[in-house]
Amino acid sequence: MYIIIATNNQGKAKEIKKFYKNLGINFLSLKDFPEIKKIPEQFKTYKENALKKARTISELTETIALADDSGIEIDALDGKPGVHSARFGGKKISDKERNQKILKLLKNIPVSSRKAKFICVIAVAMPDRKFYIVKSICRGVITKELKGKSGFGYDPIFLIPKYNKTFAEMDVNLKNKISHRGKALKKAEKILRMLSER
Repeated sequence: MYIIIATNNQGKAKEIKKFYKNLGINFLSLKDFPEIKKIPEQFKTYKENALKKARTISELTETIALADDSGIEIDALDGKPGVHSARFGGKKISDKERNQKILKLLKNIPVSSRKAKFICVIAVAMPDRKFYIVKSICRGVITKELKGKSGFGYDPIFLIPKYNKTFAEMDVNLKNKISHRGKALKKAEKILRMLSER
């Protein structure tokens, strides 16, 4: 059985493939389909963006597609960057530059007011247009500086107080257990198992 991960983000694709390594499903990503153009994330909700990506790829490839849309919402920035997290500060800047921009915006904000949450919505779409949606949230705080070398995106500035570690400082097993994407992938696993048994 093949499932296409509807993303061009290789960090995200790698994380998803690793999470499902024992499912016996062959996962491909959009890297395997260079002819498919990037799908714009034009909607105002994670659910709409994830479903659009999954449905589009499923229709183009006539196979099952899994898409995630996720973002970080920072209380002190009125919930920004939210659905614009991947493009916050400009499309051409690096993850490190994006993180530095966030830290600069929060420069004078005390630790007690640096609460944030990561949200992940996963859509699984079939060629017959049936679909499934799951959602998970992970709460934490924004650090004062970048910490850790693992992960991608906002991982170096998102700290979980219970562990006193950022996602970028955690080993992959711990991150998958508590992160927004890890918890959403766990929920989606039941759907994928059901589909693979058909």
